[in-house]
Amino acid sequence: MTISPVDFASLLCSRLCHDLLSPIGAMSNGLELLADETDPAMRTRCLELLSESARASANKLKFFRLAFGAAGGFGERVDMREARGAVEGLLAENKRLTLQWAVEEAELPKAAVKVLLNLALIAGDTLVRGGTVTIGTEEGEHTTEIVLRAEGPRVILDPDLRATLTDGSGGESVTPRAAAAFLVHAIVADAGGSVMVTDPVDNTLLFGATLPSRLA
Repeated sequence: MTISPVDFASLLCSRLCHDLLSPIGAMSNGLELLADETDPAMRTRCLELLSESARASANKLKFFRLAFGAAGGFGERVDMREARGAVEGLLAENKRLTLQWAVEEAELPKAAVKVLLNLALIAGDTLVRGGTVTIGTEEGEHTTEIVLRAEGPRVILDPDLRATLTDGSGGESVTPRAAAAFLVHAIVADAGGSVMVTDPVDNTLLFGATLPSRLA
């Protein structure tokens, strides 16, 4: 499926607004409570909640800049410490999620990093009751391979997201919720690579992507 740059930009903006609404809304509510609250203990608690919401907002913005935007500079490769920090910040908001980082490369092609980050976003969303996201990569002479495992008590991947990842939604319209999946599909397809998603087995779901190194 093809989509105009303007429509795709709108999808990404909708996704950003949706994900940032909760922490920013919490900050707004916290400021209103703080203005009227006189009890010292409650004011302290309000400040704690404001701090948590501000940190969550900053973490999401850092992640989205790298996953969707031009963060990482204009070079062809990205330091994986930056990528790991972005994923850790994203998953930290949900205390039921943990990250296992099995990436040995010091840096990877920028396109591969964007695929990795967006797959991490999708993998985290599939763990509706919490769990572990494991991320591994391998860069060879000709290809860069990315593998993510989502494991938890309940793993659910929306059929629309699966279709968007593997074939660009198969001609159906792409929703803002599927913006990350469409970005993965577009990057990999443009590079001449492939995306794989397994069916859940034993509460485990695997995502994989292969990109030719010369184009990644």
